[in-house]
Order: sequence, then C-alpha cells, then structure tokens
Amino acid sequence: MARSDEFLARFETLHPKLIDLSLGRMERLLARMDNPERRLPPVIHVAGTNGKGSTIAFMRAMLEASGAKVHVYTSPHLVRFHERIRLGAEGGGKLVPEEALVEAFERIEALNAGEPITFFEITTIVAIDLFMRHPADYLLLEVGLGGKFDTTNVIEKPLASVITPVSMDHKEFLGDTITKIAGEKAGIIKQGCPVIVAPQSAEAIEVCRREARRKQAPLVIGGEDFQIHEEGGRLIFQAEDRLLDLPLPRLIGSHQFVNAATAIATLLRAAPERVDQRALEAGLQNAEWPARFQRLSGKLSGLAPVGSEIWLDGGHNEDGARVIAETVAALEEKSPRPLVLLMGTMARKDVAGILKPFVGLAQELLAVPIDAPHSRPPADMAAAARGLGIPAACAGSLAESLAFLSARKWPVPPRILIAGSLYLAGEVLAADGNPPR
Repeated sequence: MARSDEFLARFETLHPKLIDLSLGRMERLLARMDNPERRLPPVIHVAGTNGKGSTIAFMRAMLEASGAKVHVYTSPHLVRFHERIRLGAEGGGKLVPEEALVEAFERIEALNAGEPITFFEITTIVAIDLFMRHPADYLLLEVGLGGKFDTTNVIEKPLASVITPVSMDHKEFLGDTITKIAGEKAGIIKQGCPVIVAPQSAEAIEVCRREARRKQAPLVIGGEDFQIHEEGGRLIFQAEDRLLDLPLPRLIGSHQFVNAATAIATLLRAAPERVDQRALEAGLQNAEWPARFQRLSGKLSGLAPVGSEIWLDGGHNEDGARVIAETVAALEEKSPRPLVLLMGTMARKDVAGILKPFVGLAQELLAVPIDAPHSRPPADMAAAARGLGIPAACAGSLAESLAFLSARKWPVPPRILIAGSLYLAGEVLAADGNPPR
C-alpha cells in the first residue's frame, strides 16, 4: 500500500498556486461525490486570525467531557499531516490512522482524476469524506485562510459560526485593513445560523454585526453579551442569563481567557444540552493545544543551560507576538530570569512588528533557520532585532543555539522562548520528541 506522504507529494503538484481562494474546484469535486458536506455531523465553523485552534481545543475538551464524540479539522499540522484530522470516538478522539488516511487519499485522488485543485482543497475534501464516513456528535471545523472563499466554507448550515480575534495577517490575500480582513472572516456567517464573536476591536465587531444583520443570524458578541475575568485565582464567566465560577484554563496566558470564554459562549448557544458546569470545568482543565506557550521538557532540555526553562509558541504575526510577550512579562514578574529569544520567521512576515513587543524584555536573540520554502534568512532577522536594540546573532541550527547558550555561565538560568513560525514549532516538537497526539 502506498504511504500517505506519497499522496501528499502528488497533491502538491495538482495546481500551480499554493493558495488560490475560490470555491469552484471544491464544489466540482464535492458534487462528483454526491455532496458529502451535507451529510456531516453538526458543524461549528471557526474563523479568525488568532485563537482559532485554542478555542477549538477548549470546545473539544468540553464536549468530550460531556461524553460527546467530536471530529476536529485544523491546519496547518506541526509534525505529521495526520494532526489535521481528528476522528471522534468514545472516550476521546484520535488522529486519523495511516491506513484510513491512505484509503481516503486513494478514493479522492481517483475521483479528482488529475484535475486542477490546490493541496488544501483536496486534503479538506479528504477530511470531509472521512468525517462523513465516521459517526460523531459534532465537527469542529477550522477555517484555513480568510473565510468567505476559504475551502471550508462549503458548509451551508452550520450549528454555529465563530469569529475569534481578527488582526493583521496574510495581507496579500485578505486585505490591508482590519475592516477588509474582518469582512473576509465574516464570510462564514450563514443565513439564520447563530454567530459568536470573540471580544475584539470595534472595527471587526461592526463588520460582523453588519453581516449578521444582513444574514438574519442571531449574534452573540464578546464584551457585550458575555464577559470574562480572573478573580481570586478563578475564571468568572458572565452572560445575561448566568454567572459561572470556573477554574483557570490549563492553557497559559491571559489571552486564553478570551479563547475559553468564546468556547463557553459558543457551546452554551449551540449545544446547551451537552455542556453542564462539570463539562465546562473539565474542559478548561484538560484542553491541550501544542506549541501554544508550551513548556518543553524533552530532549532539548538536555542541550539547554542547566536549570533553564524552554517555552515554545507558534505565534507568527504582530498580535500573536504581543500576547506572547505579555505572557512572558507576567512570568517575569513572578520569577525573574534573563529572556533569550530563539526565533525564525517566514519571509513575508513583518519581522519588526513581531519583534517590537520584546524590546526591553528580551536580553538577546538568536536567529535560527527554518527548513521550509520561503523562510527568512537568519541574518535578516538578526539585523532587524539589532535595529530595534535587541542584541542578536545567527545560529546554524536550534541545537547549535542551545549549545552556544550552554557554554556560558549564567548567574540565573535563562528563560528561553522559541517562537516566530509554526514551521519552526513543528521542527522543535519533533526534535524534543513530543509530537502532537
């Protein structure tokens, strides 16, 4: 039997453009398959710039705590493609097995018959095919890019649409203002279907409000219809009809309060019969989402300075960098340590925008290469950091950077933050021996 990576390599060649936002190719192939997207479990469709994956992780954990079987579709993967497709099962879902994935690849490749289709389109159809064939109670479906013309936007009647915080990213595809980007994200709002909008900028909320009004979609807005705050080491969720006293989320950082609140508001609106206080509490405490301010304790710890902390985050835009810096600053207040950044980014990213939140916080930066097309040369990142006043140098590899740090004497062991790219995060998790499961 062929291996899944052989199919994936062929899928890369079916369309000259990696990204070509359109629904025509999807609709063609889905029609040939008798529209399996109409035979899926109830769908919660999630768009936004940041927080999509964490919000989905909270919802999955809460629904699974209630006994529900939950399919999950997310992207990109960090180490293995299989991470994108989680099949719901009793007692918790599992990443799609290799054999089932290969069988689905064979079916869809044969049906497509070599016609032009992007990698993300054909692999999304594979996921839809698998979700349709395996019974479950819910499908949590993450938008890949944008919303209006995203591959996942073939769902006609979702149980709910969710818009997580919108910020500047992928400007070359979505537009160069928050209003334009929010307009693309709001494209997942469907006629008469509830929409939950996370707390965010007034511009983004106004775009969502206007689109929800046009589609006659019931609207729940964070900061207006629900609020969240920390009080006495607890998470307090307040809506018009309830007040919930909950444990703090397992996922670290105050930005996760927003993601948790959005997940709670969504499930209270879309699946109130499934989630009680116990399920919400268990979901907050059990949610996992790799490379989101994750502390590493595997193989890389043996290369780092003795006693140091190693943290990993996949944040790769200005807003993501801001929340990471805020989380590090909160740690610094409780336990001061020198902060060393190990960073790499893709070439199209605003590297200065990503680095600015760390000015005055980071002691130094080591720029590392990323094994991916269109990545930024480490020398460019180091130069950008020095231009902002952050001492910086280049390292030939992640291991080399950790060895460089280990060769020094540290009065206080450093706090090492690896960030800047999900591609880099995947390499780190593989090297650390802790791939997502």
